[in-house]
Amino acid sequence: MSISVKNISKSYGKVQAVQDVSFEVKEGEILGLIGPDGAGKTTLFRILTTLLLPDSGTAEVNGKDVIADYIDIRNHVGYMPGRFSLYQDLSVKENLEFFATIFGTTIEENYELIKDIYVQIEPFKNRRAGALSGGMKQKLALSCALIHKPKVLFLDEPTTGVDPVSRKEFWDMLKRLQEKGITILVSTPYMDEAALCDRIALIQDGKLLEIDTPKNISKRFPTKLYNVSTDNTYQLIQDLKSYSSMHSVFPFGEWVHYADSNKGFNPKDLRDYLKENEHTNIKIEETEPTIEDTFMELSNV
Repeated sequence: MSISVKNISKSYGKVQAVQDVSFEVKEGEILGLIGPDGAGKTTLFRILTTLLLPDSGTAEVNGKDVIADYIDIRNHVGYMPGRFSLYQDLSVKENLEFFATIFGTTIEENYELIKDIYVQIEPFKNRRAGALSGGMKQKLALSCALIHKPKVLFLDEPTTGVDPVSRKEFWDMLKRLQEKGITILVSTPYMDEAALCDRIALIQDGKLLEIDTPKNISKRFPTKLYNVSTDNTYQLIQDLKSYSSMHSVFPFGEWVHYADSNKGFNPKDLRDYLKENEHTNIKIEETEPTIEDTFMELSNV
């Protein structure tokens, strides 16, 4: 295993950031860590990259213990934090050269590894990093994290605040890195990105809720799910929550996702109920549960 986490816990005072978390990441796998702000994702990343000591439990990266072998781990992992943390007054080229020097290598020595990424920002190699767009900063940060040819790559919400086109380009790059045998642990708040991972781990309030393939996670939703809409979305949500056999209700884009606890549920009965409550332009259709639906379900157990 490239990463092994066993019963890791970490607290900050009275706040339990990570609670008894265990999981493994296979060599060459992309594992997505999915959860909202404050779920414990960044704390886990800092423990695995030897920047933070756990209160209890053990963790290994490439067979090395994160406490006893922290120097060796730092030489063989790449870490891209959520916030852009490169030197903004240095140029693109100067930042890359600086990180290569730290690890005792050169841009030329590992250029093939970063070529697909760096060629997109090379025309701006003399521009200060602080003057780059969000997507360009992202590519520079990834290049710096890869310049020493790491075996494992940690990416903490790398595409937050980045435009959709740059997000797609970034994930295309990750897939190419995976083909080179690099293990990738990535956190993201975007469910469409979660679906691109080999497996995903759902985390909430420091606890691991579930870990499986995106397809299997979606299948964990316990009942049929329906898209519901009317001309008054706010009142629709309130009325659905008051329906006698309601299981769950969540807004979902232009729809409201509704699940019923009655196995013999008939959408016609719900339609009649909504008509009685003076709703108009009523639409009810069955839909396939998503990763987000399952996450919301598990978060509210």
